[in-house]
Amino acid sequence: MFCLPLIAASAFSADWPQYYGPSRNSTSTEKGLLRTWPNDGPKVLWTAPLGIGFGGPAVSAGKVYLLDRDDNVGDTLRVYDLSNGKELWNFAYAGPGKVEFPGSRSTPTVDGDRVYTVGMLGDLHCFSTPTQKPLWHKNIWTDFGGGSAVPASPFAPPAAGGQLPIWGIVQSPLIYRNLLIVASQAPQAGVVAYDKATGEIKWKTDSLTGMTSQSSPLNSGTSYVSPSLVKVGAEDQLVMITAAQGRGRSASGGRVNGIDPLTGKILWTYTNFNCWIPVAHAVDAGEGRMLMAGSYNAGSAMIQVAKKADGTYGVTELFKTPDFGSHTQPPILYKDHFYVQYTTNERRDGLVCMNMSGEVKWKTAQNPAFVKGGAILADGLILATDGSKKLYLIEPDPAGFKPLASAELMDAGNNWSPIALSDGKLLIRDQKKLLVVQVGQQER
Repeated sequence: MFCLPLIAASAFSADWPQYYGPSRNSTSTEKGLLRTWPNDGPKVLWTAPLGIGFGGPAVSAGKVYLLDRDDNVGDTLRVYDLSNGKELWNFAYAGPGKVEFPGSRSTPTVDGDRVYTVGMLGDLHCFSTPTQKPLWHKNIWTDFGGGSAVPASPFAPPAAGGQLPIWGIVQSPLIYRNLLIVASQAPQAGVVAYDKATGEIKWKTDSLTGMTSQSSPLNSGTSYVSPSLVKVGAEDQLVMITAAQGRGRSASGGRVNGIDPLTGKILWTYTNFNCWIPVAHAVDAGEGRMLMAGSYNAGSAMIQVAKKADGTYGVTELFKTPDFGSHTQPPILYKDHFYVQYTTNERRDGLVCMNMSGEVKWKTAQNPAFVKGGAILADGLILATDGSKKLYLIEPDPAGFKPLASAELMDAGNNWSPIALSDGKLLIRDQKKLLVVQVGQQER
């Protein structure tokens, strides 16, 4: 196949060091993406066998990091050469245990010569890439009062001492300056910040849920959200979404908290986004605005946060809508429009486009269907899996759905993992393997 000349700065110039990319917003700065594909799809450069799971890959300095899992044994950090798929090293640790929808959950975070992972049972490791060994280890669940029992269903009341969430611990670590930040969401902690070098706890919040001693444990949701960063004026703030009790119109008790990332101080709280089981993090929409999107009839909400003269913060709800939401992935923002896959237990809206005012411009519904797949914005294009077998190349346009190409590349299944892009190569995890696909222009 004829290869186009390379249009890029230098090798490894666009790392993907954490989930949803360098800025955790599903956006890459890479240029030179192919605008058309051959009839059989873009070239698959290599594959690597994996166990089932939902944790995505991270890429740094030409190496791919991915957390694999065997529920009967434990977790394995696997490290590959991006150029050829050779497994360079791995580190396995014991952690047997099963939850509903088995397998890995989280995306590693790479920071210089260290890589951080969170396993399904809450094991937080800091690995040295030169030595290929752990530097420190914590458990973000059991260290803060979490128990090891797994509920029989999402509706089961929690056991004494805190029950492991039915889908396990889902956290992709966030690095902020000298801190590593995760949402423990155990009984004795909400968000926790560690010294990224030593593992020392620098701060932690109390539990951030809206539960009280009078709250019914039945039908109480669990949050699987990793903290995100937004700008409020010139300030960085952490945003954390916690779960509601109940679903749809009957839901209550959900919270969105703004947190000082250096101290853990709660700066503001918004209480009108009530998602029973939130997964997608809040998306920074600029000018102090942020969008939350969920499933279980939660829809989405846009708020704006501003600092007052007295130093406190005010929260204004800009809109709420049931017609835009997400089950697993956060929306992508491009030219004042959001794009997301809105297929949930209740809705089959497919890929949906919404403007900054909350007006839905179009949806694909089931033609074609998009079911919880990963997506990336790069070079003015969206690369998206459909959650099953297909990869799409899409021109984002509020006038309508504009697919430029598609190809069946994955084995059918619940392929809901975040995807990654680095050096013109797209990394996709299905339920059997990791695929690396050439989507950028190559050297001759």
